[in-house]
Amino acid sequence: MGTLLGFDFGTARIGVATGETETRMAQALSVIHGEANDHRFAEIEKLIKEWRPVKLIVGLPTSMDGEATDMTARCTRFANQLKGRFGLPVALVDERLSSAEAEELLREVTHRWRERKQHLDALAAQRILQSFLDMGDNNDSA
Repeated sequence: MGTLLGFDFGTARIGVATGETETRMAQALSVIHGEANDHRFAEIEKLIKEWRPVKLIVGLPTSMDGEATDMTARCTRFANQLKGRFGLPVALVDERLSSAEAEELLREVTHRWRERKQHLDALAAQRILQSFLDMGDNNDSA
């Protein structure tokens, strides 16, 4: 029981969401911009200190037929780095269509791409984390 942080990993941005196992609700939190690992992990460390999660959830992208892609390996590596750096359990969750769902939800709110883009990654992380919460805690860890 406790707080979870969810991540939608990307090469230029990482979307972040938070959720609670008790309420089983996730919400978009922020987007970490930049490609430098030192900066990314420093920002993640700040979020971990602030939210004190009991587990980290990382979206695992695959092709529509479930096959691994180049990003699958990158996200798995990111999940392993999170576990190694912060000593928290990490679960990988299938993220197929999370960005498409996030884009559709944002399109309902605003038609302007520039406004949607600012929130897209955090909302995709929220969809990933909500998927984890909806499945219960029967998910594999990295």
